[in-house]
Order: sequence, then C-alpha cells, then structure tokens
Amino acid sequence: MNEQVADFRAERTNLTELAGLSKEPVSLEPYRSQEWFEREVNQIFKRAWLCLGREERIANPGDFFVQKIEVAKTDIIVTRTKGGHVRAFHNVCAHRSNKLVLDPEGNASRFICRYHNWTYRNDGELIGVPDQKNFFDLDKKSCGLKPIACDMWEGWIFINLQPEPEVTLEEFLGDFGEIYKGIPYLNADKSILFVSRLKANWKVIADAFAETYHIPAIHPETIGATFASNENPFARPISAQTWGPHRSVSTYGNPAYAPPEKAKVERLFYSNTATGNVLSAASLEDTQVLLQHPAINPTKSESWAVDVTWMFPHFQIDVSPGGFWTHHFWPVSQNETLWESRFHVPDATDIWSRLQQEHYIARLAEILLEDVGNTERTQEGIDSGAMETMPLQDGEVMIRHSLHNVRKWVEAATVREALAK
Repeated sequence: MNEQVADFRAERTNLTELAGLSKEPVSLEPYRSQEWFEREVNQIFKRAWLCLGREERIANPGDFFVQKIEVAKTDIIVTRTKGGHVRAFHNVCAHRSNKLVLDPEGNASRFICRYHNWTYRNDGELIGVPDQKNFFDLDKKSCGLKPIACDMWEGWIFINLQPEPEVTLEEFLGDFGEIYKGIPYLNADKSILFVSRLKANWKVIADAFAETYHIPAIHPETIGATFASNENPFARPISAQTWGPHRSVSTYGNPAYAPPEKAKVERLFYSNTATGNVLSAASLEDTQVLLQHPAINPTKSESWAVDVTWMFPHFQIDVSPGGFWTHHFWPVSQNETLWESRFHVPDATDIWSRLQQEHYIARLAEILLEDVGNTERTQEGIDSGAMETMPLQDGEVMIRHSLHNVRKWVEAATVREALAK
C-alpha cells in the first residue's frame, strides 16, 4: 500500500511519485485504438475477476438476474440455489444454444428453454427433456447449464470468464481484499439505478469519476463549493492508496461549506449531514459505524468527503458519510460504454426522509449529467488525433494508475505476471 496525505498549500502534492508511477505524459492510443481495445477484451475482461454487484440482488432462493457482457458476447445467469449458494451460468440452452432466460431478473427454481422446453434446475442440472427416448443415448448429466466461475467477497458477487481461472478471487484482490473486510454496506438491498449508453471508450467514462480536479470547472453550481475551498481551490485529494491494480483516493470536503441562501431545499437538510457532504440521503448519525472502519477516510481527516475506491478493472465503490454508491463501466466497443450507477438509500420512514431522498435523487441526476455529458466530447477530441498524449497532474493519479495497470495486463502473458509487483 502507498499512502500520502496531501498538503494543499504545497506547490505540488506527491501522490504519483509515492505510488511508484511515471510523471510523463501518457498515450491516448489506449482510448482510440481498435487493436488495443481488442487486446483489453482478451487480456483483461476475459481474464480478470469482474464484480457484478451485491448479493442482496438475489437475496432469496430462486432469485436471479441476467448480466450481459457484450464484449464477451455472453449473457450470464446469476442465481441463488435452494441451498443458498450463489451460482453463475452461461444463459445458453445445452440443446441448440438458444438463449434460455429472457427476463432481466426474477425468481424461478427452474429455467425452461422456450425453443423445445428443455428444463433446468437453477443449480444448472438438466431435469427435463421432451421425447428423450428419441435421442441417441442422451446423457442428461453432461448436458446441464455451462457454469461460470463465481465467488463472493464481503457480499459482492464476482465472476471470471476463464474456463479455469488462473488465480482465485482472494489472490486477485490481494491486500485490498484484506484491508476492506468488515465494511458495513448500509441499505445494500435498496438502490436507485442510473444507466446510460455513451459514445466513448470505457476508460474515458471511468476517468470522469476518478478525479476531483474537474469539480470547480464542471460543477460550479452543484458541488463546486462542497469539494473545494479557499484553502483547497482546485479540489486536491486528501490521500491516495494503491494495492496492486486496485486503488483509492479520499476526496476533500470543504469544512466551511454552507448552502447558499437560494438553495432553500438543501438548507433544510444541511444541519443533519456531515462536513462537505450534500450527496447523501442518510444522516451522519446513521453511519457512525461506517466511519469508524480503518479503511474509510484512512487519515481520519476532518475535511473528508468521499472515498473513491476502484476495483480493477471496471468497478468503483464510493463511500461517503451517508452511505455508498457504485459505478460499473462496461465496454461495448472501442468507443461505446454501458455505464451503470447504483446509489443505495434507506427506506423513507416519514415525509421528511422522503423529501430528503427526492432532493438527493434530483441533485444526483444533475451532477451525473454534468459528468457524463462531457465524456462524448472528450472522445471526439481524442479520436480527432490532434493530441498524441495527455499530461496528467498529481490529483489525477487514479487515471495514471489505471492506465499503468491496463497496459500491464494487456502485455502480460499470464494473470500472475499481470498481478506481480
């Protein structure tokens, strides 16, 4: 782990050097090269453990959801069996390879192919074949659903598309997996989902949520004064940490922030939120146990706002005083991405909390539109070929660390080589 506390008064912070990264401009080719994109698909997305989200999505036996991974040309059924185990299968019937499950989610103890009514239990076993006697010694035991490697960590569901994963999930997460054990994910069973298909490379979208340098420019009327101040006018992060391909930064929250007079609704809730935090639908009093975890706000700064934590390659967990939210950056093509963001909220127990949630959702929608609305313009600029490289400042250390590890995985012959220090 590399960690550094930022000095906002210094000429320049030192996060990049302490992370062991180059300070040189980085190439833009990984954002626009079709050949590079194809290598990312094969070397990263088809070899790394991919987080699909929380187990609360399939809380009960029979619950399932279907996850499309377009670059791998596959749908994945993720389900909880009668015995409570989480399993994953290719969404393909063993008979004629018809797509098996058509609903995006639901509850079913059995899956029935609508082509010829082949029937499977949700543990993958083939249990029904119409007119089986007319086949030639059909062995039903060998005709079950094709499994996908699936494992759990702290309530998060991971899959691996290799027939035999080169490393376990525990090995893949490494020190990060140990340090982040025991975090309580409040309201994990309730979420608000934002989804968009954007005409930009997946890394362009991910980069938009990986640094706070942009906040004073893109978010001046929404959160500009929340994450910056006279002490820290450019929203420099508080600290940064890296664990192999995984990373986290703690962002600054303005301790002197107060909603402006014109923000009438925000002012109603401000007295019940944490320093610099106007993104949350929950109060600080509800989340003290979260804040006490040593991995959250590791420097225990009084000016802390959010931990932005990135699990390689495409998944981000953000934790703030009011709870947590996630981002998935699913590549579709070299210049198209499916972005999914889930914000977890408590049940509204009264009119006051419901109003707080409505305000929270409205603010989020505005902030997220400011973020993703800029990404397609960025991709157009990259594709123009006008620039060969981009100079990254110290506050953009997460982007530099991402590109460093993307290149490492693309060039590595094995996953163990990609994970090697």
